[in-house]
Amino acid sequence: MAIYVVMQPPAGRKAEETILVRDSFTWLGFLVAPIWLAWHRLWIEAALTFVVMAILSVVGERLGLEWAGSMLSLLVSLYIGFEGQGLRTAALRRRGWREWGVVEAGSLGDAEVRYVLETVDDGEEQAAMPRIVPDASLARPPQTGMALGLTHTPGRP
Repeated sequence: MAIYVVMQPPAGRKAEETILVRDSFTWLGFLVAPIWLAWHRLWIEAALTFVVMAILSVVGERLGLEWAGSMLSLLVSLYIGFEGQGLRTAALRRRGWREWGVVEAGSLGDAEVRYVLETVDDGEEQAAMPRIVPDASLARPPQTGMALGLTHTPGRP
């Protein structure tokens, strides 16, 4: 089962624009990190990732340690693979989206169904239960005297 973070759009936008972000390792983010980030409109993160990977490659070549530059670039890609969905969720929060909660499901379709069923249940208002407060005039008078046995009848000796 996978965990999906449900992000609701800011006020003034349609509820159908809700985005479910799978909280897991992203292979495309690992393989082509800057392109994956740009695809999800994480422009600053994409540019920063591209620049860092390029600098690491150039520094590795200049120092004669091509393998070190490659390994450090691999670490950057690995970071994007593990934290890419978290970066995406954080970017949505900065844009005014609200985190509704999480849904656990086997696939995106199942997660959408579970989310819709949860919101339908939340949308229906429960009928308020009437508050039962005893009427003071109907209350029994305090018992006086001694009582033998299990019951006591007030006013009888």
